Amino acid sequence: MIVPAVVTTALWASIVSLPLVFTYNDLYSKVFPAEYYDTAPKDYWYNSDTYPSPVGLTLGILAVVVGQIFTLFYFYLWSKGYLGISKVSIQKLGAPKYVLSTEMVHHLSQPEGFVMLGGYLIFTWMLGLMPASYYSFSGGINWFHVGIQLLLQDGTQYFMHMLEHSLHPLLYQKSHKPHHRFTNPKMFDAFNGSPADTFLMILVPLAITARLVPANVWSYMAFGSLYANWLTMIHSEYSHPWDPLFRSLGFGTSGDHHVHHKLFKFNFGHLFMYWDMVCGTYKNPTRVTLFNDNI
Repeated sequence: MIVPAVVTTALWASIVSLPLVFTYNDLYSKVFPAEYYDTAPKDYWYNSDTYPSPVGLTLGILAVVVGQIFTLFYFYLWSKGYLGISKVSIQKLGAPKYVLSTEMVHHLSQPEGFVMLGGYLIFTWMLGLMPASYYSFSGGINWFHVGIQLLLQDGTQYFMHMLEHSLHPLLYQKSHKPHHRFTNPKMFDAFNGSPADTFLMILVPLAITARLVPANVWSYMAFGSLYANWLTMIHSEYSHPWDPLFRSLGFGTSGDHHVHHKLFKFNFGHLFMYWDMVCGTYKNPTRVTLFNDNI
């Protein structure tokens, strides 16, 4: 149990390593000149003729990139057996076969994921469309704000997900159906879908969440990296070492998400299963006969 606990702690800490490092003893103020960042909320859209500094934007994108590097490195070591943690495939038919290096490159280059996410961040940040607090470097990571952002993002995403499935067959066909061709998904299928799906189920919830939580740049950075990397990991073909603990807390796991890809009408949530539990759409993966028992 010691090795899985160490791996779990190290990985999840590494995902938010960049904001953690830069906020330690206000390291950012020693790295960047004071004119490169704002120490107080600033509403660029209404009160300024200048564009925001790209420092916060660059660090935010870099935080997700760093998180992805650690996430993919963890998966590489795990899949090759270097971590000493056994791999249990979610589904009894076994994990899909693929070339790891090829799928990693494909995952990172998918326009439906990181390209659209990066474009959204650049557009909203540089045009001053984010709420004023998001441009502030003052203070460190507010973990309450991070938690609320994750919950709101996932809650909004849940309802957008339900909408894509049930509003109209044409909407489903044009948006979410391409992602559902993966009935036994793997880690690298997370952002493999359609531009419409990314817009409706990721970008719209991001815009809504940003308007509801008065986070600063560090909290938004931590949220963004946790969200993107968690979304990647729930598509894993194997059960992660933290999945039993996460499932007991109502957090989304790769097994939970495989239920949705296999059965379609359950587990519409991603990071959390709370809305599924409330709305009666949750199915525990350990009770799906097509799945392995010890996931």
